[in-house]
Amino acid sequence: ALCRYQSVWNIDLKLRPTFLGGIMKNTGNKGPMLLPAKGQYMFKDLERNQKYFDVPMNVPSDPFEMIMKKGSIRSMRFLTWIDMNKPEYLEEVSRQLWMRNWSRDEDITQNESLEAAAKKAGFLDGDLNTALASFETPEVKKRLIDVTDEALAYGAFGAPWIVAHTADGSESFFGSDRFPILAMTLGEEWLGPNPLSSKL
Repeated sequence: ALCRYQSVWNIDLKLRPTFLGGIMKNTGNKGPMLLPAKGQYMFKDLERNQKYFDVPMNVPSDPFEMIMKKGSIRSMRFLTWIDMNKPEYLEEVSRQLWMRNWSRDEDITQNESLEAAAKKAGFLDGDLNTALASFETPEVKKRLIDVTDEALAYGAFGAPWIVAHTADGSESFFGSDRFPILAMTLGEEWLGPNPLSSKL
């Protein structure tokens, strides 16, 4: 939704790749997959969010394998490299990786998967070759750790974690159900999940 509001609200949206596993470990938080009642609710809630936000979301065939075993650290390192070197591609590559995982039930951990997502986002072959050769260097790993630590300093215990900076300071919001309150904090109007169609 925040991507849809970039042209509606007076905001400068910055996506920050973070390592969710590190956030969960540092805060002692447990994901829905480890708590049966929470996991059952999550899948039902994903269905509702799919309809509300009008996104092509589908529950993966093996959520435990995808979330708990494969994880997302390699894709987050890949996105971190992009943020450091080709930030103009960050939003679209993030979207393509999300589509692979949460819409088409495809892998996001293997180099071939990262390459496919980047190409779909318009990455040039030369830049892509450099990215695939460099995204697991110590420099990139440190940057991901630093950004994750920054999120923890803002109080993050899960994702999505949104930090709003205003003239009065900064405020943090957890989850995709806080947009009306975020709008109030920013002095903007929440027009629903798709503001452009709401204004027609």
